[in-house]
Amino acid sequence: MTRPVTIALDAMGGDHGPSVVIPGAAMMLERRPDCRFVIFGDEKQVLPLIDQHPKLKAVTTFHHTEVSVKMDDKPSQALRYGRYKSSMWRAIDATKTGEADVTVSAGNTGALMAMSKFCLKSMPQVDRPALAGLWPTARGESIVLDLGATIGADARHLVDLAVMGAAMARVVLDLDRPTVGLLNVGVEEIKGVEAVKEAGRILRESNLPHLAYHGFVEGDDLGKGTVDVVVTEGFTGNIALKTAEGTAKQIAEYLRAAMGRSLMSKIGYLFARGAFAALKDKLDPRKSNGGVFLGLEGIVVKSHGGTDAIGFASAAELGYEMAREDLMAKVREMVAASTRPELTAAQPAEAE
Repeated sequence: MTRPVTIALDAMGGDHGPSVVIPGAAMMLERRPDCRFVIFGDEKQVLPLIDQHPKLKAVTTFHHTEVSVKMDDKPSQALRYGRYKSSMWRAIDATKTGEADVTVSAGNTGALMAMSKFCLKSMPQVDRPALAGLWPTARGESIVLDLGATIGADARHLVDLAVMGAAMARVVLDLDRPTVGLLNVGVEEIKGVEAVKEAGRILRESNLPHLAYHGFVEGDDLGKGTVDVVVTEGFTGNIALKTAEGTAKQIAEYLRAAMGRSLMSKIGYLFARGAFAALKDKLDPRKSNGGVFLGLEGIVVKSHGGTDAIGFASAAELGYEMAREDLMAKVREMVAASTRPELTAAQPAEAE
């Protein structure tokens, strides 16, 4: 894409709404000065904040909306009263109509997925969209999906996840043929539920051109960065995500307590504070904030609802990269290659 990237923002989404979204957009603009914004929200809350950022104001088109989706709304409720008129819906619709290249919202995840599916529709070859995110690892970053968009998966859906995750890895991680692993209870081919074993067999035999199937990976491989893309269904993926976030906070609390326990530990901290600062930066969830809904006819990025401006800027920048590198074209290309008749006609593996 050679023209500027236009990002549609749901200014009312998240725990803090415009007070985080607008400063986050201004911060992101400093990093990516060739982007433009289409912002939807309550003019009384949003416009005064935009006025505080002249550079942002100069590249922003604003649309007033009187309805916003609440963080505790059920998806059905949000669709019932927010369809066509809420800030969330209209931000998604801007991507559908071509007014924007990507939508970013920190709003209710269930409502955002429901509205995205209803407004944008799923890609023809994909049964269910997925939520994919960046995962910090010992060797850099990996893509993990599904992080909670849909619960449960058969073999074909897991294969779709592998293909879409690899397409995202090609864009974000700049890899020609990313390695892909299926999250399992062991690395041996005889272990795991039938859906995972069957998905592994399909990926192994398919030899798809734009991904390299590694095999099964276990929970500790997430942090090691054993593969570029880790695939699992949404129930397990969301538990893994929340567990990792909680563990990072726990480690930070342990370190903070240990460093203040005695005079010697405080002195030791003074000598090692550079290393601790690097560790804190590595564990900062704001740096990897933002999940992408894959499998839709358009790009939607979900920011964490409780993030601050730094985190929201990271999510917006992720959306920028997805649009700039034409994620949709890569997903379509790879999904089409994975749905060849000889692949979809594969016979199920026999039960052990």
